Amino acid sequence: MLLMSNTASAQSQTVDPTSGAVSWETQIHGVTLSLTQILPDQARAFYLNRGLPAVATEPYAKACVYMTILRNDSAPGVVQFRLEDWSVVSTDQSRPPLSVEEWLKRLEEYDLTQAAMIAFRWAQFPPEHAYQPGGDWNQGMLTTGLEADTVFNLVARWDVAGEPYQGVLRNVRCAP
Repeated sequence: MLLMSNTASAQSQTVDPTSGAVSWETQIHGVTLSLTQILPDQARAFYLNRGLPAVATEPYAKACVYMTILRNDSAPGVVQFRLEDWSVVSTDQSRPPLSVEEWLKRLEEYDLTQAAMIAFRWAQFPPEHAYQPGGDWNQGMLTTGLEADTVFNLVARWDVAGEPYQGVLRNVRCAP
């Protein structure tokens, strides 16, 4: 099978004038993919306010966190993805983003309440999903596990009716 690339797509980058958070977006094959930096202080505050202790929020806040959106604007069918098929590509490695399951395992040592665990889980980008044509989408937090200020490419892979596609966000930078 031919893996479709996004060489013809345009990528945009914007900066929130208030927070300084940067967003990257590309539209390819009828799908929109975007990442917006969640600054470490924002990630800390979000989870502290949901019952996680500071000791549990700190590793997450430092894991290069993004609000991630995937939307099926006009793909020729249902867009299906598995996050384990995506790649975070930096100068020294290529691997999937950190999984929700990995984070849940890490959080077990903190003996969190069920409510805190549910709040954590529901805020994460799903490990897999299917989106109907015509604007079906969702969003959630995604972590790369990279150090602050690291530059990387995110390769997102999905399929439509068994045909593989991909979109790439290039030169994404982890928040300092």
